[in-house]
Amino acid sequence: MKKFLPHIAITLFAAQLLLMLVSWLLSAAFPVSGIRSLLSGEGLRWFFGHFALSMATPWLVWLLLLAMAYGVLRRCGVLRLGKSYRVSRARIMTFVLLLVYVGVIMLMVAVPHAVLLSATGSLWPSPFSYALIPFIAFGVIALGSFYGIIAGSFNTLADVYDAVLYGIRQSAPFLLFYVLLTELYQSLLFIIGV
Repeated sequence: MKKFLPHIAITLFAAQLLLMLVSWLLSAAFPVSGIRSLLSGEGLRWFFGHFALSMATPWLVWLLLLAMAYGVLRRCGVLRLGKSYRVSRARIMTFVLLLVYVGVIMLMVAVPHAVLLSATGSLWPSPFSYALIPFIAFGVIALGSFYGIIAGSFNTLADVYDAVLYGIRQSAPFLLFYVLLTELYQSLLFIIGV
C-alpha cells in the first residue's frame, strides 16, 4: 500500500490541475452557465486568497489530535500484553483515572442545565458534540501518558513528547491527502458556485 501513496498523491494533484483547465474551458464555452473559471482573475484571487481558509477546518484539528493520541496509545504499552506487577498496577490505576475522567464529562452533560449542553438542553448539537473528538483524543493522551509513566514505558517527559510526535509523524501521509482532497473539493464548490 505504501508504494501506491505517491501515485495517489500525484493523481490528486493532477486532478486539481485538470479541474482548473476544465473550469476555464467550460466557462469560456458556456458563459451563461454560471460555471466559474479557476484560471480567471476571480478564480486565481479566490484560490490563493482562500487557500488557508479552505484548510482551516475542524477535520484538520481532529486529524492532528487523533494522530497525537495514536502516538501515545501506541508507545505507552497498554496494547502489549504483560502480567508484571507494575503493568497490573498501571492498568488498575489508569482504569480508575478513566472512570474519573468519564465521570467529570458526564457531570458536564448529564445533569440538568449542564454546561456542555446546547441552549435548548439537547446533546446533539451542543458544545459537547462539537468537542467529542477532542475529548476522546485528550483522554487517550492523558490516560496513555499516565499508564506509560506508571508502567515504565515513559521514564521522562521527553518520552511522552516523543510519543506525541510519533503519532504526528505516522499521520503525515494523511495530512498531505487532507490538503489535496480539501483543496480539490473546495475548488469544485467554487467552480459550480456553491
